[in-house]
Amino acid sequence: MSEGIVEGAPRTARYATGAMFGVCAVTIWATWIVVTRLGVTTTLSVYDLTMLRFGAAGVLLFPVVLRKGLALERLGPLRLLLLVCSAGAPYVLVAASGLKLAPVAHAGALLPGSMPLFVALLSWLLTKERFTASRLTGYALIALGGATIAGPGAFSLGETQIGHILLLSAAFIWACYAIVLRASRLDSLHAAALVSTGSLILYGPVYLAFHGLHGMDAPLRDIVTQALFQGVMVSIVALFLFGKGIEILGASAGAAFSALVPPMAALIAIPILGEVPTLAEQAALLAVSLGVYLASGGKLPGAWRRMRKG
Repeated sequence: MSEGIVEGAPRTARYATGAMFGVCAVTIWATWIVVTRLGVTTTLSVYDLTMLRFGAAGVLLFPVVLRKGLALERLGPLRLLLLVCSAGAPYVLVAASGLKLAPVAHAGALLPGSMPLFVALLSWLLTKERFTASRLTGYALIALGGATIAGPGAFSLGETQIGHILLLSAAFIWACYAIVLRASRLDSLHAAALVSTGSLILYGPVYLAFHGLHGMDAPLRDIVTQALFQGVMVSIVALFLFGKGIEILGASAGAAFSALVPPMAALIAIPILGEVPTLAEQAALLAVSLGVYLASGGKLPGAWRRMRKG
């Protein structure tokens, strides 16, 4: 659909178009959580999966870097390195390691769920940004949902608890990327190209030096599936779809669709991994999803707002 047709469409059709882009993007991201856990708990190591992701995405997006450059005038060398590391190989290594140890329902709440919380914390520390009551309510719900997931047995340091720590660490690492990206005002495709190509250049030689082609010992079907999904669907297609959703709906409305990621990931994990969330986990996912929605600028229903004012 051309931009002219979208601009001239009735408001309802315009929202439906933007919503379609947003839902498709978050469906890919939710599926990423499940597909990554499936990969690292079966035939591929965390290191193999990271190499497949940035091997595919780095090659495909290299022409974008050639055309648009390294953006050093906006970033400088240190912030460019931070951009690459905080959304590239280090982030994926930590996130995938957490997904190897913790179930998808936990990952949905602690990884994409806690990202807005860490972004807000960093924004407050670095720029003293102030937040509306609605956003603060959202952050509180995210924290409550995360505590419900991670609280029981938090000090036992078993396998699942280590997974929780890794997932929260990955969320914090990605929040650093969000802060740098927002300050640089790079377009999303250029940023993705810098992250993917930079990760391939930095991580590729290290992987080959320590692991050789060990990952190629996995079944070809698994290698191709992960390379296509991680390197193409997640790193390129989802980014484009989400960008189009924000372009049509606006930043707040578009970003609010990310609230769907935690429950969608948990639902997708049921048939693929056989992981059924407990009632407590379902309640935590609901709290986190509502929290992400409010933290992303989503509006409460009119009746709810009137009740709060009354």
